[in-house]
Amino acid sequence: MLFYVLLWSLRNVVYEKVAYLLTNLEHPRTESEWENSFALKMFLFQFVNLNSSTFYIAFFLGRFAGRPGKYNKLFKRWRLEECHPSGCLIDLCLQMEVIMVLKQIWNNFMELGYPLLQNWWSRRKIKKGGQNVESKVLLPQWDKDWNLQPMNAHGLVDEYLEMVLQFGFTTIFVAAFPLAPLLALLNNIIEIRLDAYKFVTQWRRPMPARATDIGIWHGILEWIGVLAVITNAFVIAITSDYIPRFVYAFKYGPCVDKGYRNEKCLRGYMNSSLSVFDMGDDEKGHRYCRYRDYRAPPWSAEPYDFTLQFWHVLAARLAFIIVFEHLVFGIKSFIAYLIPDMPKDLCDRMRREKYLMQEMMYEAELEHLQKERKKNGRQYHHEWP
Repeated sequence: MLFYVLLWSLRNVVYEKVAYLLTNLEHPRTESEWENSFALKMFLFQFVNLNSSTFYIAFFLGRFAGRPGKYNKLFKRWRLEECHPSGCLIDLCLQMEVIMVLKQIWNNFMELGYPLLQNWWSRRKIKKGGQNVESKVLLPQWDKDWNLQPMNAHGLVDEYLEMVLQFGFTTIFVAAFPLAPLLALLNNIIEIRLDAYKFVTQWRRPMPARATDIGIWHGILEWIGVLAVITNAFVIAITSDYIPRFVYAFKYGPCVDKGYRNEKCLRGYMNSSLSVFDMGDDEKGHRYCRYRDYRAPPWSAEPYDFTLQFWHVLAARLAFIIVFEHLVFGIKSFIAYLIPDMPKDLCDRMRREKYLMQEMMYEAELEHLQKERKKNGRQYHHEWP
């Protein structure tokens, strides 16, 4: 996995060059449009780079592998990869844990270690140039600050990008890895101190610039929130065994028409979720094997066809996705309605400031017209209202 993180970092360098080139080809009219376009491209590149493996494990791994006796093969030679016998949810959880921990450690090391190495190399070149330690101590503060590393031209975009990617990684698959928000919180507590040390001691002071809002990042965060709801609905319904267990307990288990009471209603679930395959007589005398699927046994009228339980599970999964999405989006809209973007007292203060500004403009214009009338002796019948 360390090799995966290194490869991910190398691809990010390539993506930055490509995003820079594509943005310049667009010829944006203003600097803010250029930054928004560049930030969107960088986010899309790195989002795909970071989450492609997790989406593959969650929704594609083992879905098209086939069944015993009729496996799907790549180029009619290699079998497609399958999930662990315990389920794809465990593979997804382990993948997220390893990527998130190693990625955060690597990012913190690069953010602090890279400026430290650059400043060390600069001091080494100054020392080789004939300046000893004593002369360096006597340098003025502005000269010492000039010897620090300049902030990257897209440093603020990189900081926003890191936080937005972390937000997406902790929310999109939070149903599979509930510890992701805790790890993100611990990382942010550490990174705050590292960034403070980096900005104060390793980087030159950046040039301040005013901004009305966070730009395109607001829309990206909204898009991630919508994607997180949809993805978690699919993870719960498709990747996990929650829906098959639910269907078995209320339709095929020992508690049918009695209501779900306790874990006794799931007795026989494992046997119900396994299908039978006829291997013939092997060397050890075994004839049948079991595999995870809902298919008819070989001795039925239509062997290896999907059973009625498969279609019940599929219908329940689709129904759960639709209900879950609409319920969460409805709660989100209701909370957004209850909590306005701008507090009422702030709106009242802004309206009052606007009213006072209009009064000042009215008084100033009226005073100007009165002075003109006295100076020229002319009468103005259409004065400022």
